[in-house]
Amino acid sequence: MYLTGLFLNNFRNYNTLELNLNKNLNLFIGNNAQGKTNILEAIYLLSTGNSHRTNITSEMINWNQEKAYVKGEVSRKERNFSIELLIENRGKKAKVNSNSLKKINELLGYLNTIIFSPEDLELVKGSPAGRRKFINLEISQVNSYYRHNLKEYNKVLKQRNNLLKDIREKHSSQEMLGVWDQQLIDLGSKVILKRLETVEKLGILARLMHRKITDGSETLKLKYKSSLDLSNDLSLSEIKDKFDKKIKSFRQQEIDKGYSIVGPHRDDMLFEVNDINIRKYGSQGQQRTTALALKLAELEFMKSEIGEYPILLLDDVFSELDGKRCHYLLKVIKNKVQTFITSTKVNKELSKLDLNKSFYRIKKGTLTSI
Repeated sequence: MYLTGLFLNNFRNYNTLELNLNKNLNLFIGNNAQGKTNILEAIYLLSTGNSHRTNITSEMINWNQEKAYVKGEVSRKERNFSIELLIENRGKKAKVNSNSLKKINELLGYLNTIIFSPEDLELVKGSPAGRRKFINLEISQVNSYYRHNLKEYNKVLKQRNNLLKDIREKHSSQEMLGVWDQQLIDLGSKVILKRLETVEKLGILARLMHRKITDGSETLKLKYKSSLDLSNDLSLSEIKDKFDKKIKSFRQQEIDKGYSIVGPHRDDMLFEVNDINIRKYGSQGQQRTTALALKLAELEFMKSEIGEYPILLLDDVFSELDGKRCHYLLKVIKNKVQTFITSTKVNKELSKLDLNKSFYRIKKGTLTSI
């Protein structure tokens, strides 16, 4: 899949921008705060309905304007279509081929993207919440059933937490807790099972990528760390059974705390290199290599799930990667993946890359073709 065109109106520092896009490589060069990342943000918005930079809608609207507009023309194997986003202070509205979507998260699955920025090092060394967000978005882009289960699970979790809080503070009856327990177990077990399957697939792909980057000197392992103490080979019914027992054993602790402490909302993903926890004990170079291997594994995972590569967004990552890692990254994506790259300068690996590419210079929201 690839974007053939992008149109922005009053988005960030762009009054109006219309681009015909290269199906291979699109490179945007410029100093900081000129508008390079805004283009990647717009594409990510078309893919997920959300910004990777902010949760405040008004920040995406040009100064002194009331609304912004983003449109992308998408080409996929089975069809071509357009995605439109109207961004207002009170929220966002989306259309696909001029048909309005009821909710913004219904955009997931139309245009698949993977974004990689220096902040993605936090995937390895940051909080569990960031890794849960990563795995949820990864699966949600390719599996609507998971997306539905996760949404329903979060609703039940909120209701159950409210009840636990009332039991603790108002001494409310515990009678309804069993009903919420069962719903949490049913939905949460489905979420966990799909995560286990995905982490196993990603782990195999990331290990291959990592060994190539490190010339076979290091071995990367991905592990799903569940609050239920699970192994990868469990069935759905076995996960439900463990979930049920765990909830019962933590009943009083959850009441005392006033919130749920067992379930996929508490889970994590671990990275080990040569059997060493890379988050705790790895060097910055090892953490960068792990993050890169994971992102490249994402590409192949999505290709295996939907039959075509997603779009890759690389936001200033060449300032963080050395020549060897840059070379390997470009080698993997060459002529396979539509890629958008922002950089403050033309990296030598990019300049000598033998493929169809478009270069742009950006200054204060104005693009000039190089």
